[in-house]
Amino acid sequence: MAAAQGHFSDHSDGDEGAGDTAGTRESNPVPPAFRRAVEALRSARLRPEIEIDPTRPPQRLAPYAYALEAAVVDGEEDLADGRLVLLHDPAGHDAWKGTFRLVTLVRAELEPEMAADPLLPEVCWSWLTGALEARGLAYGEASGTVTQAGSHYFGGLAERRPATQIEIRASWTPQEGVGGVPDTGAHLAAWCDLLCQIAGLPPSNPEPGAGTNSGAGVVSLPQRRGPQQP
Repeated sequence: MAAAQGHFSDHSDGDEGAGDTAGTRESNPVPPAFRRAVEALRSARLRPEIEIDPTRPPQRLAPYAYALEAAVVDGEEDLADGRLVLLHDPAGHDAWKGTFRLVTLVRAELEPEMAADPLLPEVCWSWLTGALEARGLAYGEASGTVTQAGSHYFGGLAERRPATQIEIRASWTPQEGVGGVPDTGAHLAAWCDLLCQIAGLPPSNPEPGAGTNSGAGVVSLPQRRGPQQP
C-alpha cells in the first residue's frame, strides 16, 4: 500500500490556509484539531488500485473544509470513483452532534446480474456501514441515499449493453478522539474500502492497528470483474 501524502494539496500558499473555505485565512488561523485531522488524511496508506487527488472543497457547508477525489483504476479503466469531504466547525453543529463531519459521493457502473438484485440499495448502504465497522470505527448520525439509474442505448449506440449506475451519497459524524480529533486516516481507508467494494474488487486486510474485522457487516454481491487473463 502506498501513502496518500503526495496526492493531497491545501489549495493555499501554506498550512495556515488548509481547507479554510470561509475566506478568513489571514485573520483566523486553522484550528489545531482540523490541522491534525488533515495531516492524518495525508499520511493514510491506501490500496494501490486507488488513485487520489485534491479537489476544491465546498464553500459554505462549514468554516473549514478539506476535499479529495479518488478512483479505483484497472489499467485505463475507472471501475468506481468518488469524493470525500472533511468538514469542521469548531463551535459544533447541532445536526452533526460533533465538530467534524464526513460527506461522500461514490458511484460506479454495475454488471446486469448485480443491478437485478432487488436488495441492491440496502446492500450498497451496508457496504458503507460495514466498511466503517470492519475497521472498528465509531460514528454517529449517519444518513444518505442510494440511487440506481439504468441506461439503454439506441441508434449509433445500440450495440452497447444496457447499463446500471449506482450512486451513494452519505454523511456521518466520526467519533472524536484525543484533543477532539477523529481518526480521519482510518475513515479514509474505510471509504476506500467502500470504493473497492462497489468496484467489485476482493477485500484486502486492513493495515495493522486499523481494525481486524475485515469484511464484518458487509453483504456481498457477485464481483463485477472476473479474473484477468495474462
